[in-house]
Amino acid sequence: MAEVKNIGAVKEKWARVTPQRTEDYKIGVQSPRRDWATAAAAAKDAYKAGVTEAAGRGAYEKGVGEAGSGKWKEKALAKGPGRFAEGVMVGAGDYAKGMEPVLATISATTLPPKFPRGDPRNIQRVSVIATALRKMKTG
Repeated sequence: MAEVKNIGAVKEKWARVTPQRTEDYKIGVQSPRRDWATAAAAAKDAYKAGVTEAAGRGAYEKGVGEAGSGKWKEKALAKGPGRFAEGVMVGAGDYAKGMEPVLATISATTLPPKFPRGDPRNIQRVSVIATALRKMKTG
């Protein structure tokens, strides 16, 4: 039988050493062994096969079931609030780039007449926008 360290020792070392590797992470991103976009595009068939295989064996729902809502909430509250504001600030340019065509599509859409609040015909306005946005996204 192969000898391994106990999980407590492995966890302790990982938690102690890994946070000190921030610079290694940064260097790896700045100088990858191969171009990310090229490698990712070349892996499309492997990605599709992997996702299909995982879906076939129910891996997604199994993982969700094992984690449960409690783990999701605990981890989101432990990590999310401290990262949220920075993530929004860093992503503002990407947000604008993604929203610009959405706003342009909506502003170029001719809406049917607006009826009094609560009138069921108003849902047609929503439908026209939804159709325009779907066409924008899918071509």
